[in-house]
Amino acid sequence: MRQDIEFTSAGTTLRGWFHTPDGTPGPYPAVVVTHGFGAVKEQYTDDIAEALAAAGFAVVLYDHACFGASDGEPRQEADPWTQIQGYRDAITFLCTRPEVDSGRIGVFGSSYSGGHVLVVAAVDRRVKAVYSQVPVISGGTTLSRFIPSEGLAEVRRSFDADRLARFAGEPPAMIPLITATPGEPAALADRQTYEWYRSIPPERLETWRNEVTLRSVEAISGYEPGDYISRISPTPLLLVVAQNDILTHSDLAFAAYERALHPKRLVTLPGGHFVVYGEQFKRCLDLMTEFFLQHLGPAAG
Repeated sequence: MRQDIEFTSAGTTLRGWFHTPDGTPGPYPAVVVTHGFGAVKEQYTDDIAEALAAAGFAVVLYDHACFGASDGEPRQEADPWTQIQGYRDAITFLCTRPEVDSGRIGVFGSSYSGGHVLVVAAVDRRVKAVYSQVPVISGGTTLSRFIPSEGLAEVRRSFDADRLARFAGEPPAMIPLITATPGEPAALADRQTYEWYRSIPPERLETWRNEVTLRSVEAISGYEPGDYISRISPTPLLLVVAQNDILTHSDLAFAAYERALHPKRLVTLPGGHFVVYGEQFKRCLDLMTEFFLQHLGPAAG
């Protein structure tokens, strides 16, 4: 069963769906699910929520602040720390639901939110299992690999100019999330991301906008979720890495896994960043379902 829900996080109303299993009594173990950088919940995280509910979990799925159905200003602002707070408030929301066993809550994250859940699991002991796929590990390293040093200096000047403009009361500068034109400025200017978005059916993009604030890109440069990975233990961690990921970078994820303490498990997939939503999607669903069943258990009934 799916219900429309909303909850407050840092004064902002976040909206989404609350799934519960059909035909089995609670209380249920539960999982928090949300989307990655610049995305919305309809971009395949809805399928993840439905699959987990079918496996016996309660699931809260929502749009991050400033995206999709959720409130928040400025629109299209991806602030990692605001989004991390959203995860923690979603956990609190689950703890208030009589259908949920508050002692058995896990978190799912992918790409940008794959980094978020590493932080959340490290600082919030209500999390009993964390599944992270193709995660951002080091925003600073990722940005420097995408932009040559000469270009990076120009980008930093644009960050500074945007700060001055906002200080003077002007609206935040915006930048496209993706672009069809190689070399044109965009938050995610690589061709893999562009081709992936081209493959998404239009009905999954109804609330999506091809832009983010420039400040969202600046926030990436200072975001280092991999620094938290050694603090997740004793919470079980499943890290899923695409072998040829050039967006969040496989080598950074492999190195971070080595820093993580047990209990932990690493799964590698053939291909690039977007295989977790495409040809390896079914395998990822099976992996996360098995992992959460192992560490959170089935419904009480």
